[in-house]
Amino acid sequence: MKNTNEDYSAIIDIGSNSMRLVIYQKEKTGRLYEVENVKAVSRLSNYLDHEHNLSPEGIDVLLNTLAHFADVLAIYPYRQFMCMATATIRQAHNRHELIKLVKQKFDWDMIILSEKEEAYYGYLAVVNSTSLTEGITVDMGGGSTEVTYFKNRELVHSHSFPFGTLTLKALYQDDLTEQENAQKVRQFVKDQFESLPWLRDRHIPLIGIGGSARNMAQIDQNEKSYPMAGLHQYQMNVYDINRILNYLISIPLSKREKVEGLSKDRADIIIPAIETFKVLYETVKADQFILSQKGLRDGINYSWLLANHDTAYFPNVLEESLNEIVMRYNQNMNQISHVHFLTRKIFNQLFAQQLKTLTQADWSYLSHAIYVFNLGQYIDSESSAQHTFYLLANQTIDGLLNHEKLIIALIASYKDSVTFDQFVKPYKSWLTKHERKKYRLLGSLLKLTYALDATKRQVIQNVDIQMKQKQIKLIVYYKKNPSAESYQAEKQKKHFEKAINKKVVLQFNQLN
Repeated sequence: MKNTNEDYSAIIDIGSNSMRLVIYQKEKTGRLYEVENVKAVSRLSNYLDHEHNLSPEGIDVLLNTLAHFADVLAIYPYRQFMCMATATIRQAHNRHELIKLVKQKFDWDMIILSEKEEAYYGYLAVVNSTSLTEGITVDMGGGSTEVTYFKNRELVHSHSFPFGTLTLKALYQDDLTEQENAQKVRQFVKDQFESLPWLRDRHIPLIGIGGSARNMAQIDQNEKSYPMAGLHQYQMNVYDINRILNYLISIPLSKREKVEGLSKDRADIIIPAIETFKVLYETVKADQFILSQKGLRDGINYSWLLANHDTAYFPNVLEESLNEIVMRYNQNMNQISHVHFLTRKIFNQLFAQQLKTLTQADWSYLSHAIYVFNLGQYIDSESSAQHTFYLLANQTIDGLLNHEKLIIALIASYKDSVTFDQFVKPYKSWLTKHERKKYRLLGSLLKLTYALDATKRQVIQNVDIQMKQKQIKLIVYYKKNPSAESYQAEKQKKHFEKAINKKVVLQFNQLN
């Protein structure tokens, strides 16, 4: 039975190691989100024969997998569709025959991405889903490895190396140990990277894309009992990479297949991949390794979404992501804008008084938290704080690193000091005692300013502050009856008083 919602898009990605069908549905925000993700481990590069043709066995694997995908696709009336192939089909001498076969059997136009296109889509995915303005991306597949350098979010250089996890694994010799084979791979990729002068000594982030980078990050998270869900923009350093690499080299394949976070179908090729990341990290002299969950297919999605725009990327990734959340959870944008105005007025006066060593960076966190304050009421008003914290801490928010996401989650979910301490407990090592106090203050301030728009009518027109040694007078100017706002503000001010260690006096003045 066909799905009646017709706003679907689909991408078939024919890679060297695996093939995927991903189906997306368009949200009311205009963004695309996954509704199906079907993977088949095909390892097509193993079917390139001595004449560099995809063998008859490989063609069977290709067509049989596509037939399975066609069955899944049949229930989705998609509007946009792309069937694309990368390194193995690109390198196959009989690629034109393969294009004809796919057309005859499925009536699909199989597009073979050029090396330049494949690298570009990876770059596009990163600049549209992170706040990074400069970096080196590496997308390692089974048959090729794409690297790009971008600065000020603009693509400067790109290159595709004709090696991937499967081709590097093919360098292994049976009479050598795992350590000796790893050393062989290390020297090979080092020579390859040294051939590109623009990779050297950049001292910028290295951003990993694709399944091998994702598996490495998953292993690291599991080893560290990482308390936050989500991999996008997860950070590692060279010590993490070395630790994981040395451990995996030291154990046999049978044990490697059982390592938490490592897909069984990647256990035999993960070491060449991590060796490659390590060598590239050292070549770039990277300051950190950041995982991007968004890759080639997402880059294509962004190219669709931005087809009618002047630039290839969103002006502000984080604002786009927050606006998407606002729409998804039916947040009130008029209230958000008004609370933003009131909160800014109070914050600026607190900042001018150098209270609790507040900084402009703190305003940035607070202003973002305004968008998503009390988000959890969408699920259940009684346990709104718990749902708010969980939703924000455990979903991808493009443009935010995990520690930034934690800060915004703590501020936006603020209920009281006890609940705040419960939420922050698993992350205590992430924040200093001073930072925890400061974010508790910002959370209590936000709770108070939202109380000043309790009826969502924007009856409070302005606020002013008079500060004394042990007291803050908050002068509130209104036009319409503010009784609900007055009641809620008096009720909630105790949290702000406790965080700021001063008595708060509310004075409501009517405007003429």
